[in-house]
Amino acid sequence: MTQPMSYGGGRPMAPAPGAPTPELRVARFRGHARRLTWSALVLIIVAGAAGYLYGNLPAPFENWMLLTAAAVVVFLLVVLPFLAWSAHVYTITTRRVIERSGIVVARRRELAHVRGYTIQARRGILQRMWGAGTLTLSNGVDPPLRLANVPSVGLVHEALVDQVEVNQILAHRDAQPPLPPPPPLPGTP
Repeated sequence: MTQPMSYGGGRPMAPAPGAPTPELRVARFRGHARRLTWSALVLIIVAGAAGYLYGNLPAPFENWMLLTAAAVVVFLLVVLPFLAWSAHVYTITTRRVIERSGIVVARRRELAHVRGYTIQARRGILQRMWGAGTLTLSNGVDPPLRLANVPSVGLVHEALVDQVEVNQILAHRDAQPPLPPPPPLPGTP
């Protein structure tokens, strides 16, 4: 996960009212990699079993059959879960939260900070051990956006709260009518 950076210590300077603000990436992350533990164990077991059995198979079986079976098991239980994990990406920007997923067909969901939303955090026992958690973002109109197995869930929660607060302050400020020009000072033409 990328960590937010700031120069000078505090929050960044707010743009002038009505000025366009660029959309900046705050964080980009995937679900916690602990779900790939079983895939790693399968890879180790298959490699060990194939190495042990290569050349020691009973009469009706041949080495190519062993290697083919090992390749199929590795593809189904290691490569496909890794691709599914790596294709599911969450991005937090200064304007919205984006969820992208899918290997063949890409799906994308967005939730704007300016509309505001509630953040519900849920952490199971294993998630607490790994410092992860599941965040559910709901604005009451769209279906809830569920960020599953978020690593460093406390940091992501704080970043989301900050972005909602800043976006709502900027939206409120930009909705106000402009201030009238100040009256001329006495004694000036």
